[in-house]
Amino acid sequence: MKFFPFHLIQNIMKKYLALLVLLLPVLMTEAQTKNKSDAENTLTIELKDGKVVIELFPDDAPKHVERIKKLASEGKYDGVAFHRVIDGFMAQTGDIEFGNKKDFNSGSVGTGGSDLPDLPAEFNSHKHEKGTCSMARAASPNSANSQFFICFEPAPFLDNQYTVWGKVVKGMEFVDKIKMGSSSANGSVKDPDFMQKVTVGSTKKSDKKE
Repeated sequence: MKFFPFHLIQNIMKKYLALLVLLLPVLMTEAQTKNKSDAENTLTIELKDGKVVIELFPDDAPKHVERIKKLASEGKYDGVAFHRVIDGFMAQTGDIEFGNKKDFNSGSVGTGGSDLPDLPAEFNSHKHEKGTCSMARAASPNSANSQFFICFEPAPFLDNQYTVWGKVVKGMEFVDKIKMGSSSANGSVKDPDFMQKVTVGSTKKSDKKE
């Protein structure tokens, strides 16, 4: 059996260590960039029972993600109701115009939006599964504005009909506790639950209600 001389092994190890020292700052920078990118493409919704963390899909629905992040960053989603909630289907929210608890309009909620223009459809390959976040719209595919919904269960009939912009990755159990609407009124909710606060990024604190 042949053996490498000890001094050759030492030289090889020194070279690898030197290479590692050179690469370490690069690897750390890449990790920090990735973490920052992940944070920027995450949305947190605080509900009455806990925090819901949503992964955003900027590569597949860039205009919709940009809109969601803009409205969240400006605090426009804070205090907005889940005005239409259908058991086994989805919970709809995001009516900034008529759904805020400060001036809630039960007669018009679900018909409003933001003061920004409607968005062109960005249908993509993401499926409407449990936890999928998708944009609500009127009859026109290009009429999404600020309202969105979160699926309780898979809804494949919505695929390629509505723009998926994210998916719940933590806290789906809190989404499942959102107050349900009336089955005889197409899910309309009397005295609805609200999004307490919506922020871009995820929190490191406990997602459970204190």
